[in-house]
Amino acid sequence: MAAPRKENVKDIIMDATVELLENQALDDISLAKIATTAGISKGTLYYHYKTKEDILIDITNRFLDQQWDDFLIWVDNKEKDTSLHRLCKYVIERNVKYVGPRYHLLSAAFLGNEKIRMLFIDRYREFQQLISTKIAERTDGDYADYLAWTALLISDGLIIQKLLNNENLDVDEFIVRTDKLIEVLSTLNEQ
Repeated sequence: MAAPRKENVKDIIMDATVELLENQALDDISLAKIATTAGISKGTLYYHYKTKEDILIDITNRFLDQQWDDFLIWVDNKEKDTSLHRLCKYVIERNVKYVGPRYHLLSAAFLGNEKIRMLFIDRYREFQQLISTKIAERTDGDYADYLAWTALLISDGLIIQKLLNNENLDVDEFIVRTDKLIEVLSTLNEQ
């Protein structure tokens, strides 16, 4: 097997780490295991990453950048209904759907990894501002910040319930009802 091209090595390492995180906690994964899963030498891994935290930060950035890009593509698509209630539903659904590595990232932040915690706070602020801007384009703007935060906070709560495997809450039904509520409220606001 040919060695991976240099520009792909970081992606290969991140993909291997995400794969390992599907079944294990980050603390239980060694850099050697990541290198083996990635099909690279430990030296190659250490050349690109000195710590698991560095890999986790790059995974976080890649994950959040993809969410950002997907949101912009969706919200700016003139062929789609991107009205207020659909925009909020999109944000909530996407956040809940892609729990993936977020659990490990949040766990690291909650357990005292200050670098990851600050990264999350900064990225939340950026994403909230983007969502707020897009909401303001669809409304009079008075509640844009509030609605953006509401969509993000609902997402986080649903993610927690999903991770807990709470059988008392139908996450999909909750999202549908939230969508309908926002639609009704936005209609009332227009009157």
